[in-house]
Amino acid sequence: MSTSSDTTTRAQMLARIRAGLDVKQDDTARRETVTSRLKSTKPHLIPDRAAKPGINLPKLLGAFLEGQSATVVNVATPNDVPSAVASFLRSSNLPQRVRVGADPFLAGLDWSKEPALERRQGRASADDEVGLSHATVAVAETGTLVLASGEQNPVTLNFLPETHIVVLTAKDIVGPYETAFERVRATYGRGVMPRTLNLISGPSRTGDIGGKLVMGAHGPRRMCVIVVDNVD
Repeated sequence: MSTSSDTTTRAQMLARIRAGLDVKQDDTARRETVTSRLKSTKPHLIPDRAAKPGINLPKLLGAFLEGQSATVVNVATPNDVPSAVASFLRSSNLPQRVRVGADPFLAGLDWSKEPALERRQGRASADDEVGLSHATVAVAETGTLVLASGEQNPVTLNFLPETHIVVLTAKDIVGPYETAFERVRATYGRGVMPRTLNLISGPSRTGDIGGKLVMGAHGPRRMCVIVVDNVD
């Protein structure tokens, strides 16, 4: 709890700062200047690779992800996703079992095509080998997936399982980060934004241990990104 002495000291300190900056006590004009600048923020510089007219964003995203040791699988329609998930698990010698949240897009897929594939719903636990998530948006500029936390896609899916499978629709691939954040704000809106956004560019890795590249140091050592080309 602050005291009157604390308040006086703070006022004296701020007064000295204002005097040093030659700022008057009444800073109404300065506040108006700041407000005006915030309302007319200039756009950031966008790298040319993400801003070229006609750029193939899915191809650019895939190239970056594969360069960062992720596996990228393209499928034609949403209902091709279950077979792609099952195929990746088989090719990686993993059990036909994934942990998934309550994401409506994933829940609405036709999983009956893969009856052997078990989906366990909820937050990931230590014994889960594979997590399955749906990305909100992806940034082609750097090959980065943006995953919003919440019941639909628990953040534990991004970090606990050693294998992470992320489903993404091609229409949700944008060029720069600025557009990605605009998409997030438009999707959730004021007051209902997710607690966290995880920006993921491939499997977890570090070179801090003896100068050697180690996969899976802080999260999944294996990642598969399934891109759905056509969504009604």
